[in-house]
This record gives sequence, structure tokens and C-alpha cells, in this order.
Amino acid sequence: MITSRERVLTALERKPTDRVPRDFWAEPPALNRLFQHLGHRDADRLLDDLGIDIAHLETPPLADRPVRQGIYQNFWGERYIYQTTDWGPMREDVAGALAGAKCISDLEAFEWPSPDCIDRSSLLRQCERHADRALLYGFADVWQRPALVRGWEDMFLDMVERPDWVHFLGRKFTDFYLEDYTRAAEVTNGRIDLFLLISDLGSQRGPLLSLQMFERFVAPYLKEMIDCIHSLRGRVLYHSCGAINTFIPRLIELGVDVLDPIQPTGPEMRPSALKAAYGRRICFHGGIDMQHLLPHGTPADVTAEARNYCEILGAGGGYILGPAHLFQPDVPPENILAVYAT
Repeated sequence: MITSRERVLTALERKPTDRVPRDFWAEPPALNRLFQHLGHRDADRLLDDLGIDIAHLETPPLADRPVRQGIYQNFWGERYIYQTTDWGPMREDVAGALAGAKCISDLEAFEWPSPDCIDRSSLLRQCERHADRALLYGFADVWQRPALVRGWEDMFLDMVERPDWVHFLGRKFTDFYLEDYTRAAEVTNGRIDLFLLISDLGSQRGPLLSLQMFERFVAPYLKEMIDCIHSLRGRVLYHSCGAINTFIPRLIELGVDVLDPIQPTGPEMRPSALKAAYGRRICFHGGIDMQHLLPHGTPADVTAEARNYCEILGAGGGYILGPAHLFQPDVPPENILAVYAT
């Protein structure tokens, strides 16, 4: 009998398998709501019941640091507030610690984290617990997270007026995650199959930056991360929200193996168009609409759309079923379950 890991690896080779592999991720309030609906809080049981083929390896979260009333900061200098939901707090980002910096010495003087701050001691035990599943690690970001620390408006101005600032931030984040991913691979004896690489490049209507700016400020750092991941015998799961069709050929050239979340923002991001244009060169992950279908559709609507994605993107392999972002707390639990009822 084929294991979940074998199913995922076969799909990553863009070869047919017994069924489309499945992934699951959710914001904490959405997971709380789902567990409340199911009547238990057993995460492994949830993965088993939904037939999930990928386990996300986790490290202990680092504590938030209060900045001022209601605003918190993490070890990178991202700042955020917590919005209240019926199922727990939900993070909402605000301008980061380096927003409004006056000179590059302000960036240099920031207390930048070391890869030593990550506790990877439980990773091997998690690998053993999920021996039959494909394993995903990380949350590396080389452009969007720096922009959150710097503040989006400041970051866009920096790309024109202070390019050395942008490269300073890109270098800091890239060096951290190169080391983090190398250490994670070492402690798990090379068992990690997928490493997550993140930087949102698109809005609802189109790219957030030009291809020229992408080549100058994003692509070099993505390439370093991608080459590192491949040297660790892993595959790159690259996440970018928005309408990013403009960037897909270049992401393929850079070595991205799997594209997530293929947000259905327009005709070019629909499954038939993506499969026809790129299906022989890259795998796809996600796609089930988080903005309209999952919060407002019926379970039957959700199952029909999930089946549609599996039939189109999964034809001949090359697709992993999942939502077009982490499940959000406004998604009824019945619709989360319906995704996996195909």
C-alpha cells in the first residue's frame, strides 16, 4: 500500500498516483473552531481523519514582546495587534520596528536575531511520529517579512531611493534562514521533504512590484534559498498570494518546485490556465478559494470545487489539495471538512 509520503513525492514528480495528495493548515482560531465542532483536540487524529499526507514540523513559538498598549513585537521586529474572534485572538500586522528609520545605522543597530533562538530539539521526534507522511518545515521569508519590519510604504520607497537598505534587510533574513534550514535538515538526518519559502508578490489585481524590481531585490535571495534547499535534498514550496502570473516563469527558472496558494484572483490564476501554461514544469498546491467560496459557499459547493481542482491540476500528477491560504476563522467547519470529501 502506498504511503502518504510516497503519494506526495510521486505527485511532486508530476506523475499519477492513487489519489491527489492533501495538505492542511489553519490559523489558530480556525483550528479552535474546527476542534470545537469535532468535539476533540487531537491534531494527529484530525490529520488521519481527513487523509492528510503532509505533516508540518513545528518549533516552540517565541514569546511576543509588548511594545505599547495593545501592540506586540516578535523577534524579527514585526509588530501587530490581536483582533478578538469567538475562537481566539487573530493577528493583524501594523508598521514594524524599523518603520520611520532615518538612516541605515538605525537598521544596523537593531537587535537582529540569531538562528540559535530556534529550538529544534523536538523535530526528530516529530519526524518519527509522522514517519509515513511527507514533512514540511519552515517559514523563510526574504522580502515580505523584511517589508513588514520596515513598513510597506517605507520599503517601496527604499527600493527607489535607498536600495542599499533593501539589500541590507534581504541579506539579514536570508542568512538567518540559510542557517536555520541547514540546521533543521541536519537534526532530522535529511528527512524533511519540503521547505517553505514565502514572499507575497501580488495584490488582488496584479503584481506588487515590477519584474525589474523583483530581479533586483527579491530574485537573488530567493535563488540562494532555493539552491540551499535543493542542496539539503528538499523541495521548495513557494508561497505568494495574489495575481502573480507575471512571475511564474521566472520562479520556475529560479528552481521553485511547488507553487502555493494559486489564489483564484482572475482567469490567469484559474486551474485550467495554470495547468495548460505551466503544468509540465511546476507543481501546484492549494487553490480552494478562501475569500468567497469557503466562508460563504455550501459544503456541496466546496466539494465540487475541490473535485474540479483535483481533476484539472491533478491530471497526471503535480497537485496537492489545500486551501488558497490558511483556513480562516470565518470558514464554517463543515466547509473545511468538505474540502477533503472528494
